Amino acid sequence: MASLVLKMSVSLDGYVAPMDGSTDWIAAGGSDDARSWSVETVSNACAHLVGAATYAVWAGYWPGASGPFAKPMNEIPKVVFSDSLGSAGWGETTIATGDLAEAITRLKRERSGGYLLAYGGVRFARSLVGTGLIDEYRLAIHPVVLGAGERIFLAPLTIEPVSTTVFSGGAVAHVFAAHP
Repeated sequence: MASLVLKMSVSLDGYVAPMDGSTDWIAAGGSDDARSWSVETVSNACAHLVGAATYAVWAGYWPGASGPFAKPMNEIPKVVFSDSLGSAGWGETTIATGDLAEAITRLKRERSGGYLLAYGGVRFARSLVGTGLIDEYRLAIHPVVLGAGERIFLAPLTIEPVSTTVFSGGAVAHVFAAHP
């Protein structure tokens, strides 16, 4: 049975998206070792899980992209969660509809030998957190303060530290196991 991992970039003050929706802040603390950690995380997934908004952006970008992320992003199967998307034309992509918790439970049972790697969009990430089905959180904390924005954690959550990796550019990866 596959586990569910949520990978998110987070500002030092706990936001995953600024009010204006920009993403340039994610470059703060970037370094070769941080990029290697991210590429390894992305490459070892048995499937990539995204919401419809993230899928729309990625499907327009990754098929023609190059660099270390392009191969795993294009070759690893993707599951997009949407009740309104009619078709998905990017590589090996399936559309999951209906109840999120049921779909995640089914995917965890169907896949073996790895993890399902989920990315946010804040709405998708919050929904995943709300299911209680996330097994591991991989949070890349960037050395930037946004001051306001969107958070994924809106209620208390018990988690256990698994590992911490400090990168040369100042970003820090914290891996947490969900506590049953």
